[in-house]
Amino acid sequence: MPAESHTAAPVHKVHSAASTTEHERGYPHGHLGHLTPEEQEALENFKDFLEERGLYKPGNPASHDDPTLLRFLRARRWVVEDAYHQFKDTEEWRKANQLDVLYDTIDLDSYEHSRRLYPQWTGRRDRRGIPLYLFEIRHLDSKTITEYEKAAEDTYSKAQTDGKTPPKLLRLFALYENLTRFAQPLCTNLTDRDYPETPITLSTNIVDVSGVGLRQFWYLKGHMQAASQLATAHYPETLDRIFILGAPMFFSTVWGWIKRWFDPITVSKIFVLSAHEVRPTLEKFIDPKNIPKKYGGQLDFNWGEMPNLDPVIRETATWENGHTEFPKGPVYWRPIDDGERLECIAVGTSGQKQRYERICTIPRRYKGQFAEPPVTGVLPPVQQKTAPEKATETAGAPSVSVTNGVERTEVPAVSGDAARAADPVVEGTQGVQNLSIKDAAEKSTQEDANGGSPQPAPAAAA
Repeated sequence: MPAESHTAAPVHKVHSAASTTEHERGYPHGHLGHLTPEEQEALENFKDFLEERGLYKPGNPASHDDPTLLRFLRARRWVVEDAYHQFKDTEEWRKANQLDVLYDTIDLDSYEHSRRLYPQWTGRRDRRGIPLYLFEIRHLDSKTITEYEKAAEDTYSKAQTDGKTPPKLLRLFALYENLTRFAQPLCTNLTDRDYPETPITLSTNIVDVSGVGLRQFWYLKGHMQAASQLATAHYPETLDRIFILGAPMFFSTVWGWIKRWFDPITVSKIFVLSAHEVRPTLEKFIDPKNIPKKYGGQLDFNWGEMPNLDPVIRETATWENGHTEFPKGPVYWRPIDDGERLECIAVGTSGQKQRYERICTIPRRYKGQFAEPPVTGVLPPVQQKTAPEKATETAGAPSVSVTNGVERTEVPAVSGDAARAADPVVEGTQGVQNLSIKDAAEKSTQEDANGGSPQPAPAAAA
């Protein structure tokens, strides 16, 4: 049944390419409010199946929200038993590695170290209102990765792990938690988009591979393969369109490796763009004001920087405690004021001192049900205030909190989820030679001897 829309008048309308395509397979189709009768039936059957096996408890709130369950169903093509196996494996993995405790207590410097090496939110959205990320691969050279992996061994958090997932990847998954617990819920509650009644459960990614030689690709192969496979297994359907820019001449060889790391649905959403395709293709899906200048747009955003926030976000947020930006480190949203608003809470640790601070609040536009957050035992205990207590409450914070005036309720934090295939793959690899690994490696060695690799196709004119 379509969700009721609880929206205010939009500030600026984000027009969706999907809205003009009658039979598009991607968002919002397969998402809440846009399920076919067969998909709705699969969702109800999935809940029953999980409940019988002790993995789901109905209620208000339920143990798991509908957007979370739907992403596993989409990933498994709506086959309930297949979705169950992936869901069960993920629940066991999260519990074994205490992902929620990790996100609440990870060292802020360690988190920032990881953020600067992996896809970064630009602070902007695509034409459908979906968060836009940028990933520049050339920064992951052998020296950087070696230093990162060594530092990851000593990452502080209160989480206990099963010892099977490398620390370097656990730090990466803290970034995935940021996507699903912060960026996606924030974009969900912005109304200047098509389908404001439907949660945003996707991300759009620009992946810049310019300036990367085959030797670097080969060195990164194992690292990126492990990260990609674990992400596909435990964060299914969190990626939507992926634009690969600046592909060098040998990229067809690399593409042969990469496409085996992902499921066919994810592969179908990857666009490999030649230089002349970059600007017109990106502008089809992203407003020029939200495309970084480096790729032909108007946005001032460089790799490593904190998000350059969408003006709509700045207008929507009521900033508190001296903040005018979102801080570094993990943050998430949770409903307050009987579910009418969302507060952004910053967590993590610095010098093993735990942070818990309200950054801002926003109106809660999406009123759909979200799951009860896990009790980690590392944050101040949740307290339900009565109306008289709220009326007489002073600015004093709980003794374990570091912020003033933070109201805590039993209403859970909002979580984000995942998505569905939207478009067929566009392999715009004109001029990309189909080299064998042996030939490409020999070519790379010769290029190194000549002082560098050939100039890759430029992404776009600024």
